[in-house]
Amino acid sequence: MKKSYSIAEALQKLRHYCAYQERCHKEVKEKLYAMNMIPQAVEQITGTLVSENYLNESRFAQQFTHGKFTIKHWGKIRIVRELKVRAVSDYDIQKAIMAIDTESYLNTLTSICQKKWNQLEGISLEQKKKKLYDYLAYRGWETELIYDQIGQLAENYRE
Repeated sequence: MKKSYSIAEALQKLRHYCAYQERCHKEVKEKLYAMNMIPQAVEQITGTLVSENYLNESRFAQQFTHGKFTIKHWGKIRIVRELKVRAVSDYDIQKAIMAIDTESYLNTLTSICQKKWNQLEGISLEQKKKKLYDYLAYRGWETELIYDQIGQLAENYRE
């Protein structure tokens, strides 16, 4: 049988949960439901966390976007998709995506393209292009940017 929590105990646990790492509303609600909290308690605790600034969807979207772009090198499409899965508002998503510096975005794409291109050895030019496209598309980079990069790399390619 699962332990039951009072609102005060659950609130304290969730303060630590949110202080440790930025969380979205959906994650917090899922955590509370996993703790067997009733819907009224979930809403009350969520409201308290928002008013105490432990929970901030805009801040979450900004940090998530920054982390996934700089550390995992995800493109905008993948970041937007993942934020939507987490039920972040379109306004917060757009604000977070706009915060990505265009020059940095393109430089990151160029460097990961070059690195992956150099790793793909011993296969035909067409296979190389397909593998690079699939790699970048999975990570959420825009199709037109991928094709531009592949075109530049293929021009300099010698078998």
